[in-house]
Amino acid sequence: MTSQAPLHRDEDPVFEWALPGLHLKFDHRDDRPVRLVRLATAPEAPSAAAPWAIIDVITAGVEHRASNDQGLLYSSAGQRLRYAGHESDETELRIRQRAPEFGLEVLSVFRVAGPGLQIRHTVRNVADRSLVLLSVSSALVAVPADGAHDLLWGESEWRAEGRWRQRPLSELLPDIDPAMHGGQHPRGLFSLTSHGSWSTGSFLPTGVLAAETVPSIAWQVETSASWHWEVAQTGSTVTLGVHGATDRHHQFAARLAPGEEFTSVPAGLCVADGGRDAAFAALTGYRRAIREVRPVDARLPVVYNDYMNTLMGEPSTEKLLPLIESAAEAGAEYFCIDAGWYATPGSAWWVGAGEWLEAPERFTGGLLSVIDAIRANGMRPGLWLEPEAVGFESAMAERLPEEAFFQRFGERVIVAGNFQLDLRHPAARAHLDETVDRLVDEFGLEFIKLDYNRNIGGGTDVDADAPGAGLLGHTRAFRDWLLGVHARHPGVLFENCGSGALRMDYNLLSVAHLQSTSDQEDFRKYAPIAAAAPASVLPEQAGNWAYPAASMGLEETAFAMTAGVMGRLYLSGFLNELSAEQSDLVREAIALHKDWRHRIAGSHPVWPLGLPGWGDEVIALQLDTGSESLLALWSRGEAAEVALPGLRGRDLKQAYPVALPEWTIRTDGETPVVELPAGPAARIFTVQR
Repeated sequence: MTSQAPLHRDEDPVFEWALPGLHLKFDHRDDRPVRLVRLATAPEAPSAAAPWAIIDVITAGVEHRASNDQGLLYSSAGQRLRYAGHESDETELRIRQRAPEFGLEVLSVFRVAGPGLQIRHTVRNVADRSLVLLSVSSALVAVPADGAHDLLWGESEWRAEGRWRQRPLSELLPDIDPAMHGGQHPRGLFSLTSHGSWSTGSFLPTGVLAAETVPSIAWQVETSASWHWEVAQTGSTVTLGVHGATDRHHQFAARLAPGEEFTSVPAGLCVADGGRDAAFAALTGYRRAIREVRPVDARLPVVYNDYMNTLMGEPSTEKLLPLIESAAEAGAEYFCIDAGWYATPGSAWWVGAGEWLEAPERFTGGLLSVIDAIRANGMRPGLWLEPEAVGFESAMAERLPEEAFFQRFGERVIVAGNFQLDLRHPAARAHLDETVDRLVDEFGLEFIKLDYNRNIGGGTDVDADAPGAGLLGHTRAFRDWLLGVHARHPGVLFENCGSGALRMDYNLLSVAHLQSTSDQEDFRKYAPIAAAAPASVLPEQAGNWAYPAASMGLEETAFAMTAGVMGRLYLSGFLNELSAEQSDLVREAIALHKDWRHRIAGSHPVWPLGLPGWGDEVIALQLDTGSESLLALWSRGEAAEVALPGLRGRDLKQAYPVALPEWTIRTDGETPVVELPAGPAARIFTVQR
């Protein structure tokens, strides 16, 4: 339905939307914007929400903000919106509001997705002159400022992804006693903002307001462009604002001619009766509901990739053939040849990329002979591709028109020897369509790793009112391009990678099959990354690298493999160099993962020891399916005893590795207590109710 379609107008100032697992109530009195006044899991359940407007819109012009504070609340246009109708069915609620003096009409769409809601707002210019948008919120919700909530947020960087923090809101937003200051509105704010084109390069677009005594709320911003979320003091409430690109933070603006529309980036919102783990469980269910799962991914195959701690971008026939044979023997089902396959050996393969033609000097007998060897060993072939990048030494840098690249001030943007294609341009899109179609047809590819290794900055000002708008347009076009590739090649799996996990968002993960969770090369440091990954990405999409090496002892080998089992096992390493005992541990881990992979795809994460700290010596992750769970424990320090009160009364049995000593488990009352040896060492247990 477009924003012009008629909606039912309800004269009752309060209306409800009740669904299994969700109950919402809205207030639309004539003197204020539509407010969400109740958000709960059931009509009889307590509400997580305090009354607050469902959208804020900031426009250019006189008094575009009505309050002097640090956040993106209280816009003049948003405050003047008034109810104009609504309608709902079993999957969507649509609410229209108008602010005639600002020339605005807004259609807010709440779509049910599993246990959560996906929210979008479409702003339409109904004036007779142009209108400039500076920000449009994706979701707004308030909670009582009663001291019951902790805020959880995630920090990220290359090779150190998913470092979560948890603090009481009362510490982050101190009480300044507004009554002591004449009742002036508090201006406290805690916010996270992405920078440039790595949507998860510094922070994660996900957060939780967790509480034990009242319902918890979890959210995510679904964009590969810029985003911002904030929690702000708002009198007797704390208000969460979820935003895509904004003028204040990302140089965003969108000029709407009369009749034109702009739609906000989607936001996912979940409510849960329970604390941190309940909120993440709801978010996990929501993520499954918004994914476009295709039959090719239903098998959840094990992929071997030759890059990590192995060939590192220098493949050749002679190097690959022993890896292909050993990967097949270990149980891999796909084999991906990573970066460098298109570059002359010894050359700077990152600045020559863009044409995506086989380097004839690299493969004895040609690349096709290596692909044939992959198939002869019972695996399906894949290649690495960085579709948006064009190296400055590539022929495509001259062949494509200037407007097909990101530009600022009339000059191409270049980072680390690469230009960036703009997928809004038909020539850029045609080039990538030809590339993928040719590679799939020529080599029979069934797996493509899509990488993104450079933060290209704030965006492009070509055919855009501001750079942030250009970046948003490109990322939306890139997702559409990927959907088109899916339609033409339904038998191909696509991995999303961004220098590891620096573009790990559900704009792309809703249409990609798996996500590389890091480029971390130290197996000891991978443990906290793998254990925290399900807070950001579905366990069945979390491509955790498992890269055993001949230099490792048996305990270290089991440690390295455990990360892979507890997600989407992504195999690498010189498997052909391993000892017989190490090879047995690798095969055993892969067999356990295959036995559990479809149950993992129905699990939700639990952290019996809390979300892992970067330096924690003991780390735990449980993937809970209800009646049965997998529990991984990693030891990275001195010997220790660990009590697991959340598993009280459960039966723990060591599932991996069976060839190494069992860890002692005793009970304190009914609470399991596990005796961990000095690390690095790891074990996986099955947990029965």
